[in-house]
Amino acid sequence: MKSVSGKKFAKTLEKKGWELIRTKGSHYIFAKVGNSARISVPIHGNSPLKIGLLRYLMKIAEIDENEL
Repeated sequence: MKSVSGKKFAKTLEKKGWELIRTKGSHYIFAKVGNSARISVPIHGNSPLKIGLLRYLMKIAEIDENEL
């Protein structure tokens, strides 16, 4: 699995229909109509997300690895 920054992952979420509902510090909170889940993406410059967190967020957002 390739490393992805929080910024890039946030852009991918927006392409998949997720909307930024608020920010709290360096965490961007996304929601999607028809989905009760909320996704919190830490954006710390261009530093990559840790692999476990990335896989967890991808599972919630229903994003495949090839879509990153």
